Amino acid sequence: MGYTASRLAVQLRSDGWEVVGTSRKASSASIAFNDDVAILSALSEATHILSSVPPSRDGGDPVLERYGEAIAAASAQWIGYLSSTGVYGDTQGAWVDESASVGSGRRSARAAADLEWQQLRDDVRIFRLPGIYGPGRSALERVREGKAHRIDLPDQIFSRVHVDDIVSGLMASFFGPLGIYNLSDDFPCSQNAVIEFASLLLGTATPLMLSLEQAQLSPMAAAFYAENRRISNRKAKRVLGWGPQYRDYKQGLTALFHSFGQKVD
Repeated sequence: MGYTASRLAVQLRSDGWEVVGTSRKASSASIAFNDDVAILSALSEATHILSSVPPSRDGGDPVLERYGEAIAAASAQWIGYLSSTGVYGDTQGAWVDESASVGSGRRSARAAADLEWQQLRDDVRIFRLPGIYGPGRSALERVREGKAHRIDLPDQIFSRVHVDDIVSGLMASFFGPLGIYNLSDDFPCSQNAVIEFASLLLGTATPLMLSLEQAQLSPMAAAFYAENRRISNRKAKRVLGWGPQYRDYKQGLTALFHSFGQKVD
């Protein structure tokens, strides 16, 4: 029950669904991640099964390794897996859709898991997600905490998606065709533009422009800037009848800013 799955669970429960997930510790709404008996029982009874668990450090998919056989045999009418648009690798800023090949980028473990889920059974829906932001996890928090960076890579373009738009996309797929879907907003842009707009909303100074070397990013963060792509969401719009409520980062960040109880000048 990570960030996205928890947000989905809140919406589903408000609509009258019974939702249970796994977490580090058992609670009234979750099963401990190592309680095989309870998890296998839940999988056998579920109408809908979603895995939002990323590959492990050794590259394997921990859900498939432990419960793949049970999921393959489950009677669930809907099965989904949250993947990443990182499986497409670097497109040098070009648009990419679900027909593109996967596995050429830095997210090799994620690409392998993506393909393994597709092969598990022929009715698994795959959702490829770019950078996820939302309440408590956005450029607003990073700017406020002094953790935001602007990197001097003027041609670097990324896609992103508000967590609530992932939720609406998943729910739209409950009644839509099988397939692989990119869920992203409509306007890819540089990370610098996002940081600059967040700073404007908060009325704080824009972080200085740094080179990659000056920023001293972690290897994982630096690897983020090694790829450059624009993600197309046209298939999800056409096939699922879905569309992002927050079509770009300005709409999304402005809504989050107002949720702080503040007003834009």
